Amino acid sequence: MNTRHVIVLTIVLTAVSLSFAQERRLSVEEYRDKMKGGWIGQIIGVVWGAPTEFKFNDKVIPAEAVPKWTPDMVNNAFGQDDLYVEMTFLRSLEQYGLDVPIRQAGIDFANSEYQLWCANEAGRKNLRRGIAPPDSSHPRFNSRANDIDYQIEADFAGLIAPGMPNAVIGFGETFGRLMNYGDGVYGGQFMGGMYAEAFFEKDLHKVIDAGLACIPADSQYAGMVRDMVRWHRANPDDWQKSWELCLQKYRKDPAYQKDSNGGIDVKINGAMVMLGLLYGQGDMEKTVVIAMRGGYDSDCNPSSAAGVLGTLTGFSKLPQHYTKELKLEPRFSYTAYNVPGLLDVCEKLARQVLVRQGGRIEKGADGKELLVIPRVAAKPGRYTPTWQAGPIADSRFTDEECARIRFKPHPADVGGDDPTGRVQGALDALFPGWKTTPNGKDMQPGYREEYLGRKHVVMTHPLDKSTGVTLAKVIEVPKAGAPKLEVTVANHDKGDFLFIARVDGKEIVKQKVGGAKAAWQTLAVDLAPYAGQTVTVELVNRPDGWSCEAAYWGAIEVK
Repeated sequence: MNTRHVIVLTIVLTAVSLSFAQERRLSVEEYRDKMKGGWIGQIIGVVWGAPTEFKFNDKVIPAEAVPKWTPDMVNNAFGQDDLYVEMTFLRSLEQYGLDVPIRQAGIDFANSEYQLWCANEAGRKNLRRGIAPPDSSHPRFNSRANDIDYQIEADFAGLIAPGMPNAVIGFGETFGRLMNYGDGVYGGQFMGGMYAEAFFEKDLHKVIDAGLACIPADSQYAGMVRDMVRWHRANPDDWQKSWELCLQKYRKDPAYQKDSNGGIDVKINGAMVMLGLLYGQGDMEKTVVIAMRGGYDSDCNPSSAAGVLGTLTGFSKLPQHYTKELKLEPRFSYTAYNVPGLLDVCEKLARQVLVRQGGRIEKGADGKELLVIPRVAAKPGRYTPTWQAGPIADSRFTDEECARIRFKPHPADVGGDDPTGRVQGALDALFPGWKTTPNGKDMQPGYREEYLGRKHVVMTHPLDKSTGVTLAKVIEVPKAGAPKLEVTVANHDKGDFLFIARVDGKEIVKQKVGGAKAAWQTLAVDLAPYAGQTVTVELVNRPDGWSCEAAYWGAIEVK
């Protein structure tokens, strides 16, 4: 071989070497084993910790209060929201593809039938009342935007995107923003990033670094992760010391605990996941028990930790006392999937994600399929904390989109933090056609389940000391009889107000509502002079002084 041939061969080998360095290979068989390990890890963590959930806040769970694992417990997870909620997102991807619009994802989530809490509940209520994503999670409409929710639902994102961090980030932007904002989204993108890297890395710190690469470095959540790693290095044999340091900063320091949501904040719960992973030493029992004993959401946190560890380990290498009783046939509640179906849809989606991210599928020397995954640096979004939220998108569902949402909002859920919106939502449900002018925030105007023994009531409140609130409707007055509008109203027991009724701008009734105590009374507005005509009727709740000036509307009907 002459010198020229040697040079050419060297160039070719160098190019091949660089190509391999820029790619990672994972057999489909190993992918399924690790992906299954991730799902079963989640199951182990959530069912083991379930009896302790939120029973221990700001204190370590005593060792004697930790449930004992028995092999049959693995089948208690089919009804766990920690699992079936994220399968809603898988179903959206399966049905509409990787480019599923966030609005379609929002409609699917709005149509979910299961009970929800915290950011999930607030986000879904917003969706059902017509606030489309991403505004469904914006802090203006969602006071729970920093809660744990997407963090406990983002496992799927890493499990269908092995080694592909930008896909994980993208899934967070589609699904995490249905209910979360700021750190609430970043917590999920961090978890998904760890799962994605756990298919390849055995070094837990590199897995953590990969998760951090998926979120803004200046976010408080990223700071929490770095703190947990630092405290672990300083106290490698004392997890309770790190727990105490975390408590002081992320629960007791108001600069880091800006929400008073009872220990459901994403950072404190993410810290418990880190606690389990860092001190668990790769052992499933230690990982679960430490993450659980940290308290707060003490079934979700060990579920996340055990899911990452299960992906690192692979299903085939999990101790049999965790897996030997697993039933494959039962479906997860509210989903189309049992365990085999779940694994199949994840593989199907992972193949699609791979191609979308510039990878490919090859046959190895043994004839088995290999996922060839390009190494691409993660590109996280810009940090926007909930307390410095950006502008709203002013996104609302169209009438056509609203018609596709099967569950209509309860009157109490309409309007969010907007008093006028709450009143209008209650009017739409109870007194269709009546429209309100702006309401003041005092006394939380809107729907009331019951007031003074009467069910289903609308409460209004004047905008300010000189501006009342007006309910108006265009009414076709009957020709026959002596038509009248009967209005049943009540005052607050510590206040009164002026009731005014106008027809086409003419004042018909002006009467004080109130007295020694709150009581219902029915007032009549004579419509006989307008028989057969179409008129605009206005009913006014005008302030009379400035003490509990609310009006409670129990009935408005033409007789």
